[in-house]
Amino acid sequence: MATRDALEMARAKKVDLVEVAPNAVPPVCRLLDFGKFMYEKTKREREARKAHKIQELKELRFKPTTDEYHIGFKVKQARKYLAEGSKVKVSVLFRGRAITHPEVGRRLLEVVVADLGADAVVEQFPKMEGRSLQMVLSPPASHAAPKPPKAAADKPARAPAKTSEKAEPVVDKTPIS
Repeated sequence: MATRDALEMARAKKVDLVEVAPNAVPPVCRLLDFGKFMYEKTKREREARKAHKIQELKELRFKPTTDEYHIGFKVKQARKYLAEGSKVKVSVLFRGRAITHPEVGRRLLEVVVADLGADAVVEQFPKMEGRSLQMVLSPPASHAAPKPPKAAADKPARAPAKTSEKAEPVVDKTPIS
């Protein structure tokens, strides 16, 4: 359709002619109320921001001398954080001469992972950072929030446009809901 005809049609319907896909051959335009379109777009973006969950990183600190009761208590906290969808950083803090035995800290981290079982996935394996041994756990993929389906499936498929020497804009008359 010629650009002039599309503009006349837009004026007759008292709506705007908006170029949707300028890089397409030929360019694609739609007849719509631009103010309403922008309002709905910002409203959708706000809803998407609201629905987006920010993943937090919680930290649990142990010492090489932490006894079984306290380990169990902290494992229960880690399980709660993982169920909420947060990542958990498990640290073993070495003080004084305890740093000469990092294998004690590794065994403690192995106990934590074994106690959590299928509730956690090791994202970062234990590594020494200064005077602490650290490991990062994340919730398994089955606990992750399901992603909403894309809206592209609702739109009808378009036939490929015929190319000509002079490309005229294509006007899409479908109403925006």
